[in-house]
Amino acid sequence: MIQIGDYNKLKVARKAEFGYFLDAGTGRTSDDILLPNKSTLGEEFNIGDEVEAFIYRDSKDRPIATLKRPLAKVGDLAYLKVITTAQIGSFIDFGLEKDILVPFKEKLYPLQNGKSYLFYIYLDKTGRIAATTDIERYLDTADKYTVGDKVTGTVYGFQTNSSAMIAVDNMYKGVVLEREYYTEMHHGDVLDLTVIKIYEEGKLGLTPRKAPKVEREELQEVVLEHLKAHGGTMPYNDKSSPEDIQATFHVSKSHFKNALGGLMKRGLIIQDEKSTKLK
Repeated sequence: MIQIGDYNKLKVARKAEFGYFLDAGTGRTSDDILLPNKSTLGEEFNIGDEVEAFIYRDSKDRPIATLKRPLAKVGDLAYLKVITTAQIGSFIDFGLEKDILVPFKEKLYPLQNGKSYLFYIYLDKTGRIAATTDIERYLDTADKYTVGDKVTGTVYGFQTNSSAMIAVDNMYKGVVLEREYYTEMHHGDVLDLTVIKIYEEGKLGLTPRKAPKVEREELQEVVLEHLKAHGGTMPYNDKSSPEDIQATFHVSKSHFKNALGGLMKRGLIIQDEKSTKLK
């Protein structure tokens, strides 16, 4: 039986001017599937040759074959780009002539044209290839990671407490708690992360933060650049409100104070009651 949205090994039943017809195995020639010349990648075949082809539906909803390899197949989790949006949903590029529809009801959050997100690829009730952002149930728990491992993860959602839900290597469940990040995260963001905890259920606790010393040194450079860009002075010091510090430097007040303390020890800045200045 033909598997739409997957690779199928089929025999060439007959040849036409515009391509090859592959035997669908039903015993009816009317069910044979066209492999257009433009989709053969320049290969030529004889009657009876076995071909491994990806089967999908064309713009007229007919099964069609290609030797081109799509970016994903049915059953995959894939990071794909949104091409356009219509009333019925959004269309994403999966590497073939026809884009995949993300039905409106399958969008758990707004999708921006030109940006990529993590999707699960499935067959809808009509047998068409479709995609959804509702991927939680398709992620596994991991047992191959240890605390301290460096991983890559994609943001696919947010909990009510603002903790970010992460797909580690686009396969495994992870979370970045709200207290672990200070800059904005968005759906579809791909992050470099460190495993800091492994929960009993196998979910990975993650952080985008670097080692304290590295973070402190990088923040010191940010502060110096900010001062240089503003005439050598700024209306912030270690008594500034956490909200002002977060809005300007995207860090906590304690991190900001540590950075200022380091710069003062290096003799690079001075503070008064209302500001900080280059020395």
